[in-house]
Amino acid sequence: MKEKLIIVRVSSDYCDFLRQFDNKVAFNMNKKELRPFIGILFIVNNFEYFAPLSSPKIKHLKMKNTIDFIRIKEGKLGAVNFNNMIPVTSNNYTLVELSQKKSLTYSESRYRYMLEYQLNWLNEHIDQIHNKSFNLYSKYVDDKLLPAIRNRCCNFILLEEKCKEYNQPR
Repeated sequence: MKEKLIIVRVSSDYCDFLRQFDNKVAFNMNKKELRPFIGILFIVNNFEYFAPLSSPKIKHLKMKNTIDFIRIKEGKLGAVNFNNMIPVTSNNYTLVELSQKKSLTYSESRYRYMLEYQLNWLNEHIDQIHNKSFNLYSKYVDDKLLPAIRNRCCNFILLEEKCKEYNQPR
């Protein structure tokens, strides 16, 4: 059985570092307490990979799942953007504790519940998530993606090298 997916928050400094080498690394604004850069964590090619979650948007209801994108609960709970997945190590992220019952504002509480619903759906579809991430990664590495899809993906191989570089002991 596959290990359950978890939700993590990736360091802004790490993302800024990667973006120097690949402009497709998504921005993570620290303007929101609970959502600087939230996503799921899984293993591809012996690397931990982070794939950003997208909050629900009207457009997600009409979009189709593709090799690099999956709607969560038909788009009602947002989406996962596999094209923007990046390699990480435990030095680059922190676990998002959804079970914390500390005092939250109404909007923070609603957001935490949405993350819980997203994570539950993703773990119910864990094989699909793993297959999609591995398939995209493999086709990218083997240069078997359509140019339009390849052009919107992060450069996974380059970012793996930069991940190792960033995380070397100094």
